[in-house]
Amino acid sequence: MLGTVEDQTGARVPNASVTMQAAGSPSAQRDTTSDGVGQFRIDDLLPGIYHLSVKAKGFADAISDVTVVVSTVKEVTVVLRLAPVLEEGPNVFAPASIATQPIDTTSAVHQTTVSSEDLETIPLAARSFANIAYLAPGTEPVEPSDPTKARITAVSTGGSSGLNNELSVDGGDNSDDYIGGFLQNFSPDAVQEFAVRTAGEDADTGRTTAASVVITTRRGTNEWHGDGAIFDRQAELNARFPIENPPPNPKQPFSRQNYLGAVGGPIVRDKVWFFSSLEYVHENASIAYSPASQTQFNALAALAQMGLVDVNGTQVSSIPTPNIVTVPFRDYLATTRFDWAESARSQWFLRAAIDNYLTHNALVEQAALPSTGVEQHNSYINMVASNLFLFGPTWVGSFVFDASALHLTAGRNSDLGFALAFPFTATSATISGFETFGDNQFITPITAFPVLRNQEKYQLRYDVTHTTGAHSIRFGVNFMHEPVLSGALPSNQETIVTFAEDPTGYLADPAQFSADLSLCTANPSPNANPGSTCATTPAGNGSFGQNIQRLGLYAEDSWRVTPRLTLNYGFRYDRSFGLFIASGQSQFDNPAYLTLKALQIPLLNGAPHDFTGAVGPRLGIVYGVGKSENTVIRAGTGIYSNDLAQNGWVPALQAVNTPPGPCVNPGDPGCLPPASSTGPIGTVAGSGAIIAPGYKTPYAMHVTGGVQHAFNPNWLISADYTYEKGNHGFTRYQYQAGFTLNSPLFSPGNGCPALEDAIDCQRDNVPNVTVYRSDNRSAYNALMIHLQGNVSRRFSLVTNYTVSRANTWGCILGELFDYVDGVCNPLKPFGPGDYGPSGEDVTHRFVFAGTFHVPGGFELTTLMQAESARPITLTTTTPVTGLGDGVDDRAVVNGVPTTLDELRGTPYIQMDLRVSRPFRFGDRWSVVPFVEFFNLFDRNNPGANYVTNVGALPVPPAEVAAGNITDLCTNAACTTTTPITSLNQLRVPGGALGDFFGPGTTVGIPFAAQIGARVTF
Repeated sequence: MLGTVEDQTGARVPNASVTMQAAGSPSAQRDTTSDGVGQFRIDDLLPGIYHLSVKAKGFADAISDVTVVVSTVKEVTVVLRLAPVLEEGPNVFAPASIATQPIDTTSAVHQTTVSSEDLETIPLAARSFANIAYLAPGTEPVEPSDPTKARITAVSTGGSSGLNNELSVDGGDNSDDYIGGFLQNFSPDAVQEFAVRTAGEDADTGRTTAASVVITTRRGTNEWHGDGAIFDRQAELNARFPIENPPPNPKQPFSRQNYLGAVGGPIVRDKVWFFSSLEYVHENASIAYSPASQTQFNALAALAQMGLVDVNGTQVSSIPTPNIVTVPFRDYLATTRFDWAESARSQWFLRAAIDNYLTHNALVEQAALPSTGVEQHNSYINMVASNLFLFGPTWVGSFVFDASALHLTAGRNSDLGFALAFPFTATSATISGFETFGDNQFITPITAFPVLRNQEKYQLRYDVTHTTGAHSIRFGVNFMHEPVLSGALPSNQETIVTFAEDPTGYLADPAQFSADLSLCTANPSPNANPGSTCATTPAGNGSFGQNIQRLGLYAEDSWRVTPRLTLNYGFRYDRSFGLFIASGQSQFDNPAYLTLKALQIPLLNGAPHDFTGAVGPRLGIVYGVGKSENTVIRAGTGIYSNDLAQNGWVPALQAVNTPPGPCVNPGDPGCLPPASSTGPIGTVAGSGAIIAPGYKTPYAMHVTGGVQHAFNPNWLISADYTYEKGNHGFTRYQYQAGFTLNSPLFSPGNGCPALEDAIDCQRDNVPNVTVYRSDNRSAYNALMIHLQGNVSRRFSLVTNYTVSRANTWGCILGELFDYVDGVCNPLKPFGPGDYGPSGEDVTHRFVFAGTFHVPGGFELTTLMQAESARPITLTTTTPVTGLGDGVDDRAVVNGVPTTLDELRGTPYIQMDLRVSRPFRFGDRWSVVPFVEFFNLFDRNNPGANYVTNVGALPVPPAEVAAGNITDLCTNAACTTTTPITSLNQLRVPGGALGDFFGPGTTVGIPFAAQIGARVTF
């Protein structure tokens, strides 16, 4: 709270006594005195309504209510007169909703505040409170970040997928340090307010390279208050999704109910209060297979009945092929909070929350049988204890202790040790992955999605604020200890067989099926199709575990240089400890490092260590034009660091659990000098992953500038420019033996047979190696225009337009900070065509939200989003020899290599609508029945989910094998073709946005409606 005390002539009034008292909590009171120029400041106020009173000798008292919003400095002007009157500055609105954001005259931070009223009235698909954050300029809708957290929506900012954002709830850290994004989900009814800060955060914010989300939960007061509600969705209220559930199939069964209740009030009036909420989600989703999938499943079942499905000695004689697979989902979200006013100087609160959910048949999709699914059980708990202590009128201390834990298990529906993949699995009918039947593998022969995750985090934070004269000085320390950051990937032996034909083709020629399947035996059949492949990953140790500490220190000052000019300056220092220690071992114990050393390959010269130079200066300038301050100009710059990488580095963290094998050093007893084909670890058809030395924490430099103008108390417009330059992003270098990785110890006639080819000689004795580095760069530019207004008492609106560009380096997909981007050629990592738009690059984005009060007492609330298409990259199953991992190099069309994210999908357009009719009873009770419509016009929004592997498109197989696509097939047998004259001919939708994570996701869904009612008192 920042205020100015004036008399009726506009002269400043010094030494006025100022009191802020929380409404409903009279003992929660703050006092201060205006300085020599009549200004006062009160920091660290919890969001809510306060009674503000000002007293000065010779003047009548001024009394009024003022609303304080999370993460925002409220500015008021107090005019002392003969009668008790308080006036807020003409630019300051009571922020009852997102359509009434006040001008901020003290901060250059780009942020938007969302209130509990917004969460209650704006339609939220799947009841995800994060969805409403899309109203903030510079944000975008994205699918969930990981299938293990499919019901926790991420918020994209700065051209990234949002996993690099810093997230906090009640001052406690809520960031997932394994993959990023929200660690724990909260019911929207437990949230009081949250602020989305998209750029230029103050020095108290760390561990982000883009944005931060600051959430505060609801609390009790002296007045009993609460609500209860039910939300109901049924298949009858959902449109058919033609990609997953085409006619003439029966409509895909679906039902979901959300039941919630919340209550708060006094335990001891004026002393102790409580608030508690509970939301239960009961969902029965399903996958209804298309006729095309059913035909293929039945053909595969017939092959099994013939006894032909036999891999590595495991025979399957029966494969059930259901018409529908149910996907039950159950979720409990509970929050309880106690607030205690120990004294006028000391205030405490204790808040605990849980999120516990169970999903059956998770990850099953259109072309995958139930055997590929998993049963996911996620348990989250969190507890925060906080104290606000007034050392004196100008000194405030804030203490936070946070403890959180995550336990996730994903039990696979089958453990056959193999999976079968067919061409139809990766066509436009599905984006489910690579296999149709067998063990869930999806990403790699052993899936990259963990089957176990455990995370324990403990946080101690203390902030001190000192207000003196024109300065508000703030400094603090934030320490986090994660003794458990661990998990496991499947570690049993896995074989994946990728067939050249679909099961229906093999049913007409069972001998060919046996021949292609024989690729997995010791003596492959010469009659096997050249397009069929078999890959076996040996059993290993799938576990990974870390013990990490993180320390953040900061200091900053908000200096009111003049009544119209505010300067915010400070710095932040962040340091991690143990980032590269896995299971108590460093990368010096990584078998890949020992192998490279033994083979005398000078690829690495050491192991990485924690970076100590993450210093982030911050500077912000805010200037009010004119005395009325109807116009505010702001600018800022700063450096922001974030060391999130565990998800991308898991193979290197796992590797240290593999003990060194025989002959790791040439000359060891029993080994032939300089080495033998049974020598260094993994040298025969092996591979390894390791983190390179020279690690630097990724950081982004933010440069922002903008202007806000209030036309009158009801209309405000702003325009802001953001530039974010990223450095030291994560990259993955994949070296291939014989092409990009060679040992001087092996050559024909020297360690290898004299007649052996030089490449084969290296491949027989040198492993493929993946090296992780921190050398990527990126850039994000955006112009954001925001307009808000209250047209009348019947209509309020907020609208945003953003034009932006996000670019980075990569091979198949470019991401800003969130993931580990790959390089196509490890010998030329930043070559032509490797720089392009990020996967979340959206050139134009428009958002509109409004509330209409129509005759009859009805209220219409809408949220509309429209954005230009996101980029996609064309890949091929035929590798460019030696320039990648041999799996997914970029496609070549008409002799021209395609570039990173060169194509675009389709624009995303969606409108949601809520219709309600409040009924009020007395002063406090209300009943609100409502109906909510999502994707009102039933637009298919595939986003960037297109078939990108040209081998799955209707192109001649011979052209795929040759590595150059020139024609499209015009019939099923591909006996006739047409030339490719435009890359747009290769755009084939692969599913809806969010489809990969199964039913119930929050964006890209077809038309759906839900009904419900809410009771509030």
